[in-house]
Amino acid sequence: MRINLNYGKTGMGVDVPDSWTPDFLRKTAMPVLDAPERAVETALDTPVDGRGLTEMAGGARSACIAICDITRPVPNGLILPPIVRRLLDGGMKAEDITILVATGLHRPNEGEELREIVGDDWVFETVRTVNHFGQNDEDHVDLGWTPRGTHVRIDHRFVNADIRIVVGLVEPHFMAGYSGGRKLIAPGCAHKETITTFHNAEFMEHPKATSCVLDGNPLHEEQLEIVRLVGGALAVNTVIDEERRLSFVNFGEIVSSHLDAVAYTRAYSEIRPPRRYKTVLTSAAGYPLDKTYYQTVKGMAVPVEIVAPGGDLIIVADCSEGMGSDAYVDAQRRYVKNGIDGFMAEIQKKSHAGIDEWQTEMQIRIQRVGTVMLYSEGLPEADWPLTGVERIDSVEAALKASVEKHGDTNIAVIPEGPYVVPLFGREPEQAA
Repeated sequence: MRINLNYGKTGMGVDVPDSWTPDFLRKTAMPVLDAPERAVETALDTPVDGRGLTEMAGGARSACIAICDITRPVPNGLILPPIVRRLLDGGMKAEDITILVATGLHRPNEGEELREIVGDDWVFETVRTVNHFGQNDEDHVDLGWTPRGTHVRIDHRFVNADIRIVVGLVEPHFMAGYSGGRKLIAPGCAHKETITTFHNAEFMEHPKATSCVLDGNPLHEEQLEIVRLVGGALAVNTVIDEERRLSFVNFGEIVSSHLDAVAYTRAYSEIRPPRRYKTVLTSAAGYPLDKTYYQTVKGMAVPVEIVAPGGDLIIVADCSEGMGSDAYVDAQRRYVKNGIDGFMAEIQKKSHAGIDEWQTEMQIRIQRVGTVMLYSEGLPEADWPLTGVERIDSVEAALKASVEKHGDTNIAVIPEGPYVVPLFGREPEQAA
């Protein structure tokens, strides 16, 4: 039996015995829009609430469009051209339109990669596209404090624009419940101080700071408070299917339109298997998400609810760019040296998280349950000791050993990785 997994740009095939019983955990079949370009145009002209974009552009002098970085396969090539055309048709000058790559604290996207993210040559050559740099103090506006004590500093290019738009992909997120919408502003366009506050252990260890939960999720609630301090924004929200074709798009006020998109994708992204499994085979979603080990952790952490205690999670990820940031490497080094208890004791004392150490914290979630095994052809040899997981050179051999150890040929297979969330033992949540 052949199992196909998302891996790098080409995918990966894994052979298992026909006598096994793999349960394939996939999104419910998702409808695809027959005319995606027209669907985007319609969304921009008929928002969830308020006026169409062309009308709103009339009289406005500037616009900032925040888009995701290379780690999210947002169909910007479909979305950005009609947005820019409407802004120009409303009387705005091209030089007053900025596309801001909402990197948060990720690395910048430059050169051909920047053109790839924008996805349209006309847009790339007509308006300015720049990266957000979360550690540049001078790039941010001080907006005060949230009731929870987060000092809010957001990129001035976004805050000071007459029209503020975010363009995002709405999918499950293992900390904030769902991605997209308000997440493009914080952490996307936020200063280091802001990001490291609402990513500290007090937030991250909250039981509701997890996949598919919005109601009571402290990260989500803090992001909404930050949106209020910014003065609001507009959002284009997209949902894509397993083959990354457009299934849903809407436009409107950032909070309400995002919740509409969440309500749509819940029916497809959240699945409820009947049991936990001793052997789980998954991916880090393939390119572009599996370019780094940092992003690979999402594929490890998302299935935590279906891994039986003492079970094995086997994950494939290309990791063509290695571990990730220097800060993340430092966090992993401290984790490997001090172990779970030592690392957690250290970070729980902090008011501000170290950059990217929250991803190490997410890896610990799954390692408290079972064993994590990684197959990667791209991870440099020197980086393997920093992962803190078991290295495997053959997925087939690792699967066979796991099945024999546990005496259970019924395995879970998640080809799309963290874009599908298998939930076990919790009640469905409505879009809050």
